[in-house]
Amino acid sequence: MVSDLLKHYPVLLKEIISIITPQHGGTFIDCTFGQGGYSKEILSFKKANVIALDRDLESKKKADEILNQFKDRFIFRNKKFSQLDNLKVKNENIRGVIFDLGYSYTQIKDPKKGLSFNSLGQLNMQMGLNDFSAKEAINKLNEIELEKIFKFFGDEKEAKKIARNIIKQRNIKTIDTKILVDLIEKTKRNKNYKIHSATKVFQALRIFVNKEVTELIYGLIAGAKVLKKDGILAVVTFHSLEDKIVKYFFKNLSESKSISRYMPEVDQPETLFKIVKKKPITPSIRELKENIPSRSAKLRYIIKKKNLYNFETDILKNFKYLIEIENFGNKLWKNFLLFFQFYF
Repeated sequence: MVSDLLKHYPVLLKEIISIITPQHGGTFIDCTFGQGGYSKEILSFKKANVIALDRDLESKKKADEILNQFKDRFIFRNKKFSQLDNLKVKNENIRGVIFDLGYSYTQIKDPKKGLSFNSLGQLNMQMGLNDFSAKEAINKLNEIELEKIFKFFGDEKEAKKIARNIIKQRNIKTIDTKILVDLIEKTKRNKNYKIHSATKVFQALRIFVNKEVTELIYGLIAGAKVLKKDGILAVVTFHSLEDKIVKYFFKNLSESKSISRYMPEVDQPETLFKIVKKKPITPSIRELKENIPSRSAKLRYIIKKKNLYNFETDILKNFKYLIEIENFGNKLWKNFLLFFQFYF
């Protein structure tokens, strides 16, 4: 068990607060509550309310502490942010929707979650509200499916060889964390001494198990819908795939006609959102010294120009190929259901 006393650093906190300006009041949705760093800072402004979401039930412990302090201004829900639509906040004064797509030190070091290749725990990677684990994916998906997961979600150049060796190995013995790490290290010819050999495969598995691409896309769409005029949609990303999706979505809504074709043309502005800064905001030198893992963080944000709930975007079409890869996991869930029905 990882101690709760380990210090948690909410990344780019000062920059987020300066952008969403909670001192002016309104309701803010913290889509990735985690250890509550953003939520607590927003609630320090007396006119601000927070609705917080997190798929990880472990976060509820910290949420309960904040709820005791801010009973009238704080709500926590154990939900994935793709379920933001289910909150029924269409008529709320939503001034900001914030996503921090990173994982906390506590989560990474928790052996039960099995996120790290240094972990002695199960090959798990489930962050909560999941349908299957990384162990099931590694031991049940076919070679082509595993190769695509490693290639597109981890940018792993040796994806094909690693996938092939996994198939060979699991015919001998069920693959766990240690076996997988050893297999990757033996397979990779060209070692990158800046990062561990297993880093990219473990990133790919984590994305796949938690359907992070699908979650992000549907979360962004839902967040953009619920915002009121002049509201801020802000996202902190930590790897290139996340940033690619966020950058595309923001550009799509700020440079294309994203308003519904069913609205009268006279009522339609050119775009629904505006980008203030094209380049992402990155951590200061001081923050980098205090929190080394923040070095890969990028903050992007857009501002809503009109009170409009429905809009059009082609983000689902543009990243369909990634969603289809994540859907490989559907057969793992279906196999579980068949097993359950047969035996119970």
